[in-house]
Amino acid sequence: MEREKVLVSAEDLERQRTYMRRVRALLESRGVSPTACVDTFGCQQNVADGERLQGMLREMGFTLTEEPEGADVVLLNTCAVREHAEDRVFGNLGALSHSKKANPDMIIGLCGCMAQEERVSQRVKKSFPYVNLVFGPHAMWKFPELLWRVYDRRGRVFSTEDEHGTISEGLPVVRGDSIKAWVSIMYGCNNFCSYCIVPYVRGRERSRDPQCVLEEVRSLVEAGYKDITLLGQNVNSYGNDLGLGYDFADLLSDIDKIPGEYLIRFTSSHPKDATHKLFDTMARCEHVAKQLHLPFQSGNDRVLKEMNRRYTREQYLSLIRYAREKMPNIVLTSDVIIGFPGETEEEAMDTVSLVKEVGFDALFTFIYSPRPGTRAAEFPDPATRQEKLKWFDKLLAVQNEWSAKLHAAYIGKTERVLVDGTSDDPDYPLAARTEGHRLVRLKGDPGLMGKFINVRITDSNTWALYGEAE
Repeated sequence: MEREKVLVSAEDLERQRTYMRRVRALLESRGVSPTACVDTFGCQQNVADGERLQGMLREMGFTLTEEPEGADVVLLNTCAVREHAEDRVFGNLGALSHSKKANPDMIIGLCGCMAQEERVSQRVKKSFPYVNLVFGPHAMWKFPELLWRVYDRRGRVFSTEDEHGTISEGLPVVRGDSIKAWVSIMYGCNNFCSYCIVPYVRGRERSRDPQCVLEEVRSLVEAGYKDITLLGQNVNSYGNDLGLGYDFADLLSDIDKIPGEYLIRFTSSHPKDATHKLFDTMARCEHVAKQLHLPFQSGNDRVLKEMNRRYTREQYLSLIRYAREKMPNIVLTSDVIIGFPGETEEEAMDTVSLVKEVGFDALFTFIYSPRPGTRAAEFPDPATRQEKLKWFDKLLAVQNEWSAKLHAAYIGKTERVLVDGTSDDPDYPLAARTEGHRLVRLKGDPGLMGKFINVRITDSNTWALYGEAE
């Protein structure tokens, strides 16, 4: 895409600021103190989008709340990746009908990836008449204008056009944390994996200007953020559309030059675009965490081809071997789909054998969920749900046993961690993360929050380590 068609102009952004001021003035004239809730589902990119929606709402005079029932504006910021997430959203929309009856002036909005799907927006239009506003990711930057239209016309507003996708710099943001932060470096996806709806709802890949990313990271470090995650549907293809001869590894190298005490992570990473240069850069950079989330999805070449992943089992394993050669202590995680349409038990066991061969620190595992509009949704799928569950249980058993062994090996060691939260365990009231993003439940003083400290590991289970501050 031509760059000038991707970047939202300064004039268009100023137009949205004008609408923010209009909404604020309208609410002030009514003498109300409005509240707003942004309920976010799905991936970290959705979380980052939600923080910008909150930023715009705050600029318009809203006080933010986590309770949708009593809010004046409720936005469901949705995910379209799995059927379960979609069902939850429609359930929540149904529940909000009671709140709408109690407060007819409440504005209910549906946004995010689900909203961009025509079948979803049409269902909302026909079956949820009390929903005032529906807009997809492409229209997020003009949310103030859309909200003003709802207030001004007192009608329903839908903005789900199949647009090319844009980049808008300078939108206000409300960070949900003072220690960890998300930074989107690119948007959209060009891969069209046969099971995935994301390219259809988020558009083509478009990278932010490197200087904009660097300035945002620099400001976060200066503000005291310690754990910063770079986001994109496929960060490894960052820069391909810029025409600068500047890639994701170059961006990591430049970020690493920013002085301060912090860690840089990134997600998601596609194996077909992962390079030796990337791993060499990770190994060299002081601030880049030695952690790699590299989804493989299947350990069988036929299934990988049907998924349109564009790499083989051996190519994936070769990447892992090189990454470990350069970073012997790297923490490896991945995504796996079991029960892809047409997959046999033997092919599913190829996935289990790959898990055994690699020895991942953790996995995010899913039973295939058909998404209308994707190619895979039309594939024959003879395996029963019961068969898929049996394969899935075998995968979990292998991974859980290995994770427990890996964690047990930490007992007695001292690890540097970032204390970043609280725990629901009264004996270990703090939560922390190692450089490899392992969860550590921790005994220590609350004053340690936001600090890098050394912790002696005293116990473990499959999902966490336990320790005491030294």
